[in-house]
Amino acid sequence: MPLRLSLCLLVLLQLSEAASVGTRLKDLVSIEGVRDNQLVGYGLVVGLNGTGDKRQTVFSAQSLTNLLARMGVAVSPTAILVRNTAAVLVLTNLPPFAQPGARIDITVAAIGDSTNLQGGILVLTPLKGADGLVYAAAQGSVITGGFVAGKGGGSSQTVNHPTAGRVPNGAIIEKPAPSVAPSEHIRLQLRQADFTTAARITSAINEKFGTDKIQPAHAENSALVSVDTPLPYKTKTVEFLGELERLLVEADRPAKIVINERTGTIVMGKDVRIAPVAILHGTLTVEVQTSLNVSQPAPLAAGQTTVTPQTNVTAKEEKARNVVLRQGSSVEELVRALTAIGSTPRDIIAILQNLKAAGALEAELEVI
Repeated sequence: MPLRLSLCLLVLLQLSEAASVGTRLKDLVSIEGVRDNQLVGYGLVVGLNGTGDKRQTVFSAQSLTNLLARMGVAVSPTAILVRNTAAVLVLTNLPPFAQPGARIDITVAAIGDSTNLQGGILVLTPLKGADGLVYAAAQGSVITGGFVAGKGGGSSQTVNHPTAGRVPNGAIIEKPAPSVAPSEHIRLQLRQADFTTAARITSAINEKFGTDKIQPAHAENSALVSVDTPLPYKTKTVEFLGELERLLVEADRPAKIVINERTGTIVMGKDVRIAPVAILHGTLTVEVQTSLNVSQPAPLAAGQTTVTPQTNVTAKEEKARNVVLRQGSSVEELVRALTAIGSTPRDIIAILQNLKAAGALEAELEVI
């Protein structure tokens, strides 16, 4: 059995065993309003070893002169040529309920023609949200994780991506995150919208926290479940959310097969079913070989050396291998049967596509 198919079958069996236990609710849903907020800023990285922006990048020189002007140094942007400075964009995510004084990581990326940010230091940069307000300030040494060795002209080597890097703990939060604090009414957003999963989540919450008269959970649609905080948790919303996240729910997902034809990878869910069908599959191999025959005259004889190509074409067709699947056959049985007759991942991809075309595959087939 090929190694990739063996691993695929092993994963399917493990997933089927895990599905019977259930998945934590915190892995299936997110709480409405409790989310990250993206921040962005424009800044300068200084201290580069001649790998900064060139004169073609006008805005980096303008930014440097503006920075110097705020420090009392007046200089014209056209009168300076500094190659140790690079203009960058600074990006980060502001976690929910982040408090002033906490530190977060930031990502720095060159936007000019700088070739390397290695060894650079990011100058104090305000980070703004979508509302235009400043939520954090970033500064620190840039770690690129890559480097450029040698000079130009074909004698240099680049490892990884030296024009982008990170600054661990490089930003200090200045303003609380605009998160919505959980209240008496909580809305759970499913990461994968599904009516069956939403109904199961509702049943699990009502069974745990509900009574005969009061049912706190209600599924509004396939992607949203509303929950009213029970009376014993009215003043303990955080504790209630902790209890919610620990609930085990068996998620339901549609039958789907994902195929990556470039790498020969096949991922199949455990609920894929195949209608009764017989599969005949063979391989046709065509081989073309070209050899060059050299004809050379005898020494001191009249004539020229000639090269004559000779082409041989051979075709080989293997006998068809057959597989018969009965009613209700699962994907595990299909994989076992196909690997038993020596099918490769490429063969299985072709067979699955033909099964879908024949209407015998009861699953969605997606090719990426």
